[in-house]
Amino acid sequence: MTQSTKQLGFGSQGKAAVLQAEMAAPLRAGELAGELSRKMNGTVRSGSELPESMTDSNRKLDQERQKHNRWLVLIAAYKFLLALMFVAVGVGALRLLHKDIDDVISRIGDMLRFNPESRFVNFLYDRASLINDPLLRRIGALAFSYAGVSFAEGIGLYLEKAWGEFLTLAITASFLPWEIFEIFHRVTLVRVGLLVVNLLVFAYLLKIVTGRRKPAEPEQTG
Repeated sequence: MTQSTKQLGFGSQGKAAVLQAEMAAPLRAGELAGELSRKMNGTVRSGSELPESMTDSNRKLDQERQKHNRWLVLIAAYKFLLALMFVAVGVGALRLLHKDIDDVISRIGDMLRFNPESRFVNFLYDRASLINDPLLRRIGALAFSYAGVSFAEGIGLYLEKAWGEFLTLAITASFLPWEIFEIFHRVTLVRVGLLVVNLLVFAYLLKIVTGRRKPAEPEQTG
């Protein structure tokens, strides 16, 4: 009797354990499925948030790229204007090839209604005798060369490239002695204004170049 009771008790305990295991199995499967779904939701959320962060960073980069130094842009515009002026001089010199310079001066004077007996017109006639085709070709080549250099300066400054700043600095410095000499020879408003502009350009670019070459100050540790 006692032995059968023990067998019945053992059998009931075994059935209860099996029943609990069978009930726990769906719960564990449900937990695993819930955890998997949560991970998938988190991945989807992070994936949906990633383009927004990337878009924000791209917008910041675009804004930084669009920010230009207004003074460099102004100097670049000045260089572009000089380039256009040199192009006009070069084209004008080439258009005068194989033409009578005295006749061209006379037509321009009539169009602008200059007095034929004025000193300015007589000065042009005197200088016209010195102009020939080889000289016009040299003037045209020199003007186009200056135009190309001025365009390169303007592009480099607008893009805020170091080579553009160094190029403009070197060319501006090379012209300053000649401009100062011309002012000592004869003072005119145009020469003074050109010298002042070039001095300002030289000083500003020199400040930028020297500022970039300064080493970064070491951080002070407490």
